[in-house]
Amino acid sequence: MNLQNILTQNKNGILLITINRPDKLNALNRVTIQEIGMAIQGGEDDPGIKAIILTGAGPKAFAAGADISEFLNLSVPEGKAMAAAGHEVFNAVEHCRKPVIAAVNGFALGGGCELAMAC
Repeated sequence: MNLQNILTQNKNGILLITINRPDKLNALNRVTIQEIGMAIQGGEDDPGIKAIILTGAGPKAFAAGADISEFLNLSVPEGKAMAAAGHEVFNAVEHCRKPVIAAVNGFALGGGCELAMAC
């Protein structure tokens, strides 16, 4: 899997997913949301994975919510579609058949708080 904004690591059957945008306080943009969804699905489908831990890179934030800079050029329907995609991923986290643990290591604001609560 070619990933831009998250890191994944399998350690003894525990899938560690790290949101890797510390310069943006791990804000959730389209690519990041999509990659989290793919990683959660991959962990759920892999029989060797027993649990998933989700965290943020850097010392300041788990996830600082939506990346507002992406909203500037969106139409209303595009904004609604982006929000729906985020909620779809949060639902996938919440309903994952394997335990998903949020290792909250700093700010968890807006959508970042929603993501942590879904775990």
